[in-house]
Amino acid sequence: MTAVEILGLTLTLLVMLVGFIGSIVPFLPGPPLVLIAALGHRLWFGEHSVSGLVLLYLAALTAIALLLDHFASVYGAKRFGATWRGLLGAFVGGVVGIFFNIPGIIIGPFLGAMLFELMGGYKIDKASRAGLGATLGVFAGIIGKCVLSIVMIGIFTMNVIYRS
Repeated sequence: MTAVEILGLTLTLLVMLVGFIGSIVPFLPGPPLVLIAALGHRLWFGEHSVSGLVLLYLAALTAIALLLDHFASVYGAKRFGATWRGLLGAFVGGVVGIFFNIPGIIIGPFLGAMLFELMGGYKIDKASRAGLGATLGVFAGIIGKCVLSIVMIGIFTMNVIYRS
């Protein structure tokens, strides 16, 4: 590897790290940012970058991560009795929770789902159960996106090093 290729790989991995963080923090495109960084590296370095087949794998993993995130949240909320209000409340609570660091990210979806279900007519016990389900679903989606992002970064890195 040349110095320029090492620098390019380092910068790409830094962007991918931001993508990994985006798997946890809402409004940052987690796995899609990892894929975009890999595509940018391929466009810049051509044959000294990741292979086309690996890019297809990364695109498939990105799609799986996005679907997993959506369906895990919906499944968790529905499994514990949440309605569309609970899902909306979990999203709003998660967004508001960002401004309160880690405790807000953890408590926000729960409180949001619970409050929206209470406004929809649920009693406190059923609303809190829906909030718990929405929160567990959100966390399952986050864990899935994190794992897939790490796998994507690892596949990319190994392929670039192998091809150089």
